[in-house]
Parts: sequence; structure tokens; C-alpha cells
Amino acid sequence: MLEIKDLHASINGKEILKGIDLIVKPGEAHAIMGPNGSGKSTLSSVLIGNPAFEVTKGSVTFYGKNLLDLSPEDRSHEGIFLSFQYPVEIPGVSMVNFMRAAVNEHRKYKGLPALTASEFLRLMREKREEVGLDSKLANRSVNSGFSGGEKKRNEIYQMAMLEPRLSILDETDSGLDIDALRIVGKGVSKLKRPDTSLIVITHYQRLLDYIKPDIVHVLYQGKIVKTAGPELALELEKKGYDWIKQEVGE
Repeated sequence: MLEIKDLHASINGKEILKGIDLIVKPGEAHAIMGPNGSGKSTLSSVLIGNPAFEVTKGSVTFYGKNLLDLSPEDRSHEGIFLSFQYPVEIPGVSMVNFMRAAVNEHRKYKGLPALTASEFLRLMREKREEVGLDSKLANRSVNSGFSGGEKKRNEIYQMAMLEPRLSILDETDSGLDIDALRIVGKGVSKLKRPDTSLIVITHYQRLLDYIKPDIVHVLYQGKIVKTAGPELALELEKKGYDWIKQEVGE
């Protein structure tokens, strides 16, 4: 599915990613953990095509296509979804119109006809029930006046509507209380299928109690310095990152 080789990336001339190697296969859930400033959010930004970041070396392929050659829009159309750490508000743009435009653009890219109004509303209702989103939120402007937890739930709902092949959750648990974390975590888990994959970027084990990772990576100073199974997340929760620094010789 996704293959990253020796990826280097910079912002404003400062190198952040210093040689990332990562392979994500269909059906896998990968957790990426690491201290602040290690490059976790930079990696997600590079994968979705944020123009603020410059790729200086390496390659990224997604189902055999050179991802770095695609626009951010086409990366989305190919099936890559990013749940932001801080979702933006779009006052005056209703969720219904926003999601209908997004879904139909994806269908257009795939050569499929646009959904009619009734077909779209039926799909919207089905997905809303699937992830447990309040109908009142679905009928408001995009994230406008939403609490932090409501914004994150809304992003999982958007994920359900777009049915991405690869979902990147960039610190989705940031700012969530226990109840919101449970709802978001269970919502993401419900959407996982054998042909879809997840990259979960997080500081904490608590989200991984709901989204069970197959593989956990530690990203430190722009490189993946350790990879193991789910037990690695538990070890990090218990011991912090100081032992990782010692292992890499700091």
C-alpha cells in the first residue's frame, strides 16, 4: 500500500525528517510515537502534500503511484485522509454541502456519477449512525462553534463518508476527555476493514486502548529509531522516552 524510502523533508531550510523508512500494508494499523519535535506531524503533512514542507530526498509510493507527484487534492482522491490535530472552523459552509461536494469530487475522480440529493442524504444518515454523530452537529456549519471533542468526532464522521484507503490520525486524542476519546476511538475502530490501513500519531497509550496497533514505531530526531509490537507503546507509557535516547547514544 504505502512505501516510504529514505524520506528527508525540510521547512524554511531546516531539515525535520532525516531518512524515514516505512511500509504499511493493507489492513495494518501503525502507531507512531515520539517526543515533541521529533517529526511526527511533519511526516503526516508531507504525506498529504502540505506545500510548506519541501521533500529533499527519498520516495513515497501509494499503491504503486509516486505520491510526491500528486497534488493534495489527488492524494485525497486516491484514498488518503488526514484527521487534523486542530480541525479548522468554516463558518457559513454547512456540513451537508461540504460533504456532498467532497464525496462527489471523489466519485468524479473515479469516473462514477454524482450522488443525487436523496442518495447523499441517505448515505449521510447511515454514516452518522455508524459513528454516533449527533444529527444536530451534522446540520451545522463545518466545526463552527464545536467543542474540541465535537470537532474530532466530526472528523471521524468525514472519514466514514469518504471511506479512505489510508487514514492518518495526527494526535486525534489531543484535548479529548475520557468520554470523547472512547467515542472517537470506537468510531475509528468500526471503520477499519481488511483492505484499509491506519497511521495513528499519538503521545499516549490511552488512544491505543481503542485503536489496536499491529506495529508501533518510535520517531526521534527525524528518524524511526525503534519498531516493535503493541507492547512498545505500553513500555513508552511506563518509562517515557529517556531510555530511547540512551539506546541511540544520547
